[in-house]
Amino acid sequence: MDKFTTLTAVAAPLPMINVDTDMIIPKQFLKTVERTGLAKGLFFELRDTPDGKPVPDFFMNQPQYKNAQILVAGDNFGCGSSREHAPWALLDQGIRCVISTSFADIFYNNCFQNGILPVKLPQAEVDKLMDDAKRGQNARFTVDLAKQEITRPDGEVIKFELDAHKKHCLLNGLDNIGLTLEKKSKIDSYETKQHGTQSWLYAQAGR
Repeated sequence: MDKFTTLTAVAAPLPMINVDTDMIIPKQFLKTVERTGLAKGLFFELRDTPDGKPVPDFFMNQPQYKNAQILVAGDNFGCGSSREHAPWALLDQGIRCVISTSFADIFYNNCFQNGILPVKLPQAEVDKLMDDAKRGQNARFTVDLAKQEITRPDGEVIKFELDAHKKHCLLNGLDNIGLTLEKKSKIDSYETKQHGTQSWLYAQAGR
C-alpha cells in the first residue's frame, strides 16, 4: 500500500449528502477482484444520464477536475453496503483524500486499508473547503498527515483529528497484512520454537 504523507492537489466538489457505495461504484462493476480498471465505473450513474450522455456539471466531466486527487463531499459519505470496491474505484481515479462531515464506518475503515485518507471536519469547515473546490483548478489544497492539517488556497490552515494508530498505518503504508509482516521475526521465532515442541502440528500441515 502506498504511504500517505503530504498531498498538494486539486480538490473537486461533490455537494451531495448520503452518497452510498452503490452510487460510488454500482453493482455491475463488482464482478472483478482486481483493484485496477474500476475508475470507469466510479459515480457511473451520477456522471452520465441513462442514455449515456455526460452530465455537464458533474465534476468528473469538467476538465478543471481531471487530475483532482482530493474530494470534498457531503455528509454521510460511503453509506450503504460494505463493498471494498468503493475505495478501490476512488483510488483508481486518483483520489487519495476525501473530506466530509461524516463517513459510514465500514467505508471509513476500508479507506485506511487502501491508502486513502478520509478527513472528518465540522460542517462550517467543510463548507469553506467546498466553496474553494467549486473554483476549479485554483482550488489546490495541501493535506499534511503528520501535522494533521489542511491548507486552503488562501493560506488558512484547518486542523483535523485522527486516530493515532490509523495515522501511523497511513504514514507508513501499512494495511493489515503490512502490520502483520512488521512482526515477521517474532512470528518466525515462535514457529521455530513451536516446531520443536509441537512438531505434529506441522506434520499435519505438510511442513
